[in-house]
Formats: sequence, structure tokens, C-alpha cells
Amino acid sequence: MKILLTGATGYIGRRLLPVLMEMGHEVVCCVRDKERMRVDPDWAGRITVVEVDFLLKQTLKKIPKDIDGGYYLIHSMTSTTKGFDLAESLSAHNFKDYMNTTHVQHVVYLSGIANDPNLSLHLASRKNVEDILKEGNYKFTTLRAGIIIGSGSSSFEIIRNLVEKLPVMIAPLWLLTLSQPVAIHDVIYCLDKVLFKKECFNRNYDIGGPDVMTYKEMLMELARVRGLKRRIYAIPVLFPRLYSVWLFLFTPASFPLAQHLVNSMRVEVVARDDRLHRLLGVCPLTYYEAVEAAFVNIRQNSIISSWTDALTRNRLSPKLSKYVKIPKHGCFIDKRFTEVQDIDLVTNRIWSIGGEKGWYYANWLWQLRGMTDRLIGGVGLVRGRRSPNRINPGDTLDCWRVLVADKQNHRLLLFAEMKLPGEAWLEFKIKNNTLIQTATFRPKGLSGRMYWYLWVLIHRSVFKGMIRKLAKDERHEPERSGVRHSQS
Repeated sequence: MKILLTGATGYIGRRLLPVLMEMGHEVVCCVRDKERMRVDPDWAGRITVVEVDFLLKQTLKKIPKDIDGGYYLIHSMTSTTKGFDLAESLSAHNFKDYMNTTHVQHVVYLSGIANDPNLSLHLASRKNVEDILKEGNYKFTTLRAGIIIGSGSSSFEIIRNLVEKLPVMIAPLWLLTLSQPVAIHDVIYCLDKVLFKKECFNRNYDIGGPDVMTYKEMLMELARVRGLKRRIYAIPVLFPRLYSVWLFLFTPASFPLAQHLVNSMRVEVVARDDRLHRLLGVCPLTYYEAVEAAFVNIRQNSIISSWTDALTRNRLSPKLSKYVKIPKHGCFIDKRFTEVQDIDLVTNRIWSIGGEKGWYYANWLWQLRGMTDRLIGGVGLVRGRRSPNRINPGDTLDCWRVLVADKQNHRLLLFAEMKLPGEAWLEFKIKNNTLIQTATFRPKGLSGRMYWYLWVLIHRSVFKGMIRKLAKDERHEPERSGVRHSQS
């Protein structure tokens, strides 16, 4: 069967794709940027990657007509606090209209549990998308999931960060709202098994785990898994915006996502029944088991996907390739060189940069810069990295986005997603046994130039120390370093 997979580079899509391939399907992956789509060589010939923006109706023409089934895994709430529901509605209409022109037989949509009469904006938007999609000329199934728990999922990472960073938490009474978390393993299993299952045509199902818990109980249970003692007090005096700021500062959540999550905490997310589990023969993991499984993946460095890899719309356009060519005119450039003897060793150091490893020099300054960025609404350093030694284009790396990760040719190119009065690139490459480290900043107006001159001495110190650490014992010749300024 030929299956259409939207959101193929997203958290769910990346995990569902290998399952579809194991089932022997041919898969058409819809992405906004082909550069971010990594295809296993073993799957060559069975995967087609097409660039589609579902907000732009004309781009859907790239999707082949002869598809048999499709998954709709698109949402927009992480990038904005306003207008995301309109964007989701437009995307759904465009998808439905185009599917009506194809041979698709069955479409599966992953939504959220929406049984509370007073839905939050993001859950109401999910329900609206469901209503739009089910009007198509195809069989349709909706899976309404509870809070998804798995390594790299937004819910799990937010809960984990709160527990690991805060020994004492003061939270609103919404922390006592009931929820029914579900393991990512069970979500992927259900998505796979309902496709083309006639008993599931034109129906919707709630999927949750066996545990109905308050958010406080979820936090405390994760603390128990981690062997941490935590105290949590629920009080009725915290305002939604204040708690959103709290989540934003202490977790990797963007501020829009934090606001949506806080608003949703007042809504009970409890499944109506477990009829889908019984139909498919699923024995869902408990919350404790789901958390344990997530930490096993983290310890084994086998996190398949992470929600933090979603593009930060206010800094990057969907096309990463737009930023790969580093500008030269009108830029401030700090370019440094140092000789290396063991190229592979230095390359491995570069590929381990960021995250828990840090930036090799003046990590406290990196942390301070990250905290400052976080306070003004930026991403800071809290996103970390998905793997301690693997990097792929499109990945997040602390406050950077990976544009190029060519280990064979010893080149790593990063683009800054922190809040800046301009654009910044950081490049590492090794050529002719020389490590070349280049920081490029293209200022925006007078504020951008003032920013550069304000930080220039700190930048020089940090960049000089970083290249020395990267090549430390391998240097046998004096460092040749320089700072070049060019203005258009």
C-alpha cells in the first residue's frame, strides 16, 4: 500500500515512519524542507519525499494521486499564541480538498481527548480539525490521545525538567486536574493498527493509559522514578500568565506552548472508555512503565525524535537551505585557525559540542547568555540536544539550529535561534589539517551594530578559548587567529 505521512519530521511522524516501513508499505513523506528529512539507505526506493506547506494550497499538487491511506499529523500551537487555530483550520481544509481528488481510501488523524465541555483553545482547535477532515470523501478515523509520555515528547520533557530542577514547587490548583497519560509506544501501535481496519472506519476513539492521575501525581511519580524527594503545593493564587512564565523559564517549552499547556491544565483529559484497546488487543503501559521506558531510551542515547526539533518560526523560515549560504557583505566575522594532527578526534569533539558536554570553554558565560535570552523570550540553552554524539540537519543544539552536519567532510554549520538584533552563524570545518572556526553576525540596523560592539570582547575571548579546547593537545603550531569586519 502507498501511505501518505504528513508531519514526517515531527515527533510522531519520525516514530511512525519506521513502523510503516517494517509493514512493507511505500510511504510518501510530506515535509516543509527536504533537507531535514533523513532516509535510511535500506528504505531507498520505498520512500518519496515531497515538500508541502499545507497553508499553501498549490503546494499540495506535489502529492501523488495514487495513495491508498494517509495520516494527518499536523498542528501549530508551539509557534504562536494567536491565530494558530485559523492556521490549523486552513491546513485541514486544504488537506481534505486535495484528498478528495486522490484515490485515498482511509485517513487517520491524531487529536487530543476532548470530552470536557469547556475545552481549551488548542483542544477546541483539534476538535475543529477533526470536524473538517471527517467531511472528506474517504473513510476517516480519529485517535484522541491523552498526554503522551515518551523520550523527547513535550509533556514528558516539561514534567522531567520541573522535577529535576525544582525541589519545591508552588503551583495553581489546576495541578489537581485529572489526566490520563499514554505511552508513546501505545500511540504508535494504535496509529499503525487502525489503518485500513474496517471496524474503525468513520469512528473516533480515546486512547489513554491505565492510570487516571492528577498532574501533581504525575510529577511525584516521575520524582519517584528518579529517586528524588520533591514537595509540591497547590494554591489558588497563581495567575495563568504567571504560571506560563514559570513553565517557560524552567522547562524547554516555548512561551506559546507554555500558555497553551497552562490553559489546558484546567481541562480534564480522561478517556471515555478503552474500546480501541480491546479491539486491537492492546495492554497499555502504566505511567510508571512509560516513564521508565523513556529514561531507558535517554540512557541508551536512542531518542528517535524530539518535539524541540520543531522549527522556531520567529527565527527561521521552513526552508533551512535558505540559511546555508553564509553572507559576507555587511557582516561582522570572527574567523580563527589552528592546526590539528588527529582530524577524527577533533571532529568527534565538534560533534559532541553543546548539551551536557557544554561548549568547551567558559560554559558559565554560555549559561549566562542562555539565561538572558530566556528572560527576554528566547529559546536559551534548555533544549539541549537529542543525542550526545550524533547530529543531523534540522536538529536543535541548545540555542542553535543545525544547518549542515557533514561529518565525512568535517563540517558543522549552526544558525542562532536566540533573540538577536540580526542573524548569526557558527561554523566549524577542518581542511588540510586546519580547524577553521568562523562566527558570522549580520546586524539588523543600529541596534545590531551596538550589540556586536557591546559583546565583541567577550566573543573574542570565548571563541579563542573554544578553538583551543577543541584542538588542545593536537596543536603543534601557534594559533593564527583574526577578526574580520566587513560592512556593505
